[in-house]
Amino acid sequence: MSFSQKIIFWYSANKRSLPWRNTKDPYKIWLSEIMLQQTRVSQGMPYYERFVEQFPTVHDLAKASEEEVLKLWQGLGYYSRARNLHTTSKLVSEKYNGNFPNTYKELLSLKGVGDYTASAIASFCFNEAQPVVDGNVYRVLSRYFGIDLPINSTEGITYFKALSLKVMDANQIADYNQGIMEFGALLCAPKNPYCLHCPLSDSCVALQKGKINVFPVKLKKAKVKERYFNYLVVLDKFNHIEIRQRRGKGIWQNLFEFPLLETEKEYSLEEVKKTMGAILELKEASEIYQFNEKTIVHRLSHQHLHTKFWIVKSEEKRKNGVSFDKLKEYPVPVLIAEFINAFKF
Repeated sequence: MSFSQKIIFWYSANKRSLPWRNTKDPYKIWLSEIMLQQTRVSQGMPYYERFVEQFPTVHDLAKASEEEVLKLWQGLGYYSRARNLHTTSKLVSEKYNGNFPNTYKELLSLKGVGDYTASAIASFCFNEAQPVVDGNVYRVLSRYFGIDLPINSTEGITYFKALSLKVMDANQIADYNQGIMEFGALLCAPKNPYCLHCPLSDSCVALQKGKINVFPVKLKKAKVKERYFNYLVVLDKFNHIEIRQRRGKGIWQNLFEFPLLETEKEYSLEEVKKTMGAILELKEASEIYQFNEKTIVHRLSHQHLHTKFWIVKSEEKRKNGVSFDKLKEYPVPVLIAEFINAFKF
């Protein structure tokens, strides 16, 4: 059997039962693929099910507000995916009358749809012979063929795409693509792969050379940026909490948070008192104290957010204040959501 035939044979016997595998609906395939980028299947599954329940068609998603979409997405991270999802749903609903483009080339024109997602939709829904190349595929191919090109380099991306085109099974493209991703997720795992049970073990270069843990090769990541966040949780005499919407192109765009004082180092209570006037229009605070005893370090892909929550009580009514019940309706970053769950308003 060829490489692709072995993958398909293994897949037929070992594939997981996942809801998006029981449909050819491009909307549901697209939804699942966008969600599963940088997200484990176990984490993404509940979100997929909630989205399909609340927005059963692309028209339903297009009619929703951005806040509704972000709130339902809350906790999945990489919120630009949700914003692009919403933008594209409107385009498909209005321009294409709810029918997704049916070719790889046309799918690439949709916002938030790159090579991988376009290949997945084109092959799963329309049987177009386009190979998918995700993290699992990179790992399987680099180990099996012993390829030491960095997978996150321009040369590596081009090479692996060409190799994928060469080894794919064009006649069973949907099963091959699903199979090689499943193979990487379950058998050829990042750590402790099941080489003893692998149908490719007799010809795997990495296994033969004892270099399983070497592949895939990656260029070093950019240096992690350390940031210092001081959230000012302002409570007025009506027990309303001040919130603001994040703007700009940085992290958490369009999500809501408490007034933020960002500093170049960790601040003490006295330092916060001296500088919070630049953030808050507040005549006087009746009480200020630090909520979390230890600084919370919230880790993102290229940033570590050293975070303190400061409770600021005031007799003044806050113009952006909302009740606690209302606060729960706003889409917020996980960091804020965890504070809301922990703080007793």
